[in-house]
Amino acid sequence: MTKIQVALVDDHALVRLGLKTLIDDQTDMSVVGEAGTAVEAVQMVESLRPQVVLMDIRLPGEGGLEAARQIVSRFPEVKVVMLTSFADEELVMSAIRAGAVGYLLKEVGNEEVLRGIRAAAKGESVMDPATTSRLFARVRASDQKADEDAFRDLTEREMAILYEVQEGKTNAEIAQSQNISEKTARNYVSTLLEKLQMTNRIELATYAIKHHLSERLKKE
Repeated sequence: MTKIQVALVDDHALVRLGLKTLIDDQTDMSVVGEAGTAVEAVQMVESLRPQVVLMDIRLPGEGGLEAARQIVSRFPEVKVVMLTSFADEELVMSAIRAGAVGYLLKEVGNEEVLRGIRAAAKGESVMDPATTSRLFARVRASDQKADEDAFRDLTEREMAILYEVQEGKTNAEIAQSQNISEKTARNYVSTLLEKLQMTNRIELATYAIKHHLSERLKKE
């Protein structure tokens, strides 16, 4: 049975020792290298090419995020999992941008760490459940604010016209539905294109659907 080759990067020797003891006790994985700084981490990965790197975010020198970025850029086959004490959504996003496949808190149980290593070796994402919940909540709040701001500069009539465009109606059909002239309907569409900085009706319809215009109009 081929074992998962794991490298440990942490500036605390005791942390590395604990992880090494845990990992080497498994039948399907083993620690093949250790490093205490970002520079050492990159050099170690270049030399050993482990399958998975468990890396602390807070490292002397360039830091774990920069080390992860360099490792993933140079050795894309190597999977980096950030293991840290900081349950911070900003750090999660930074880790993802750096190319890490996962983010685990040092406080998680041994089984979570082992499960994360196995998942990373398969190319799967690894996330601490509590941090993931907060991150998704933040993303949902951000999406909701984006939807609210999407039509901030439009009048109620303009939003109604935009909904008609979303439904694929022609200017003549919009005019009949809104009880306005066809020329007025055409002017409204032109105003929408200008306000939303778009070039055609397809873009307008896509924008309206993306930001859930129909749901917003139902609430009002």
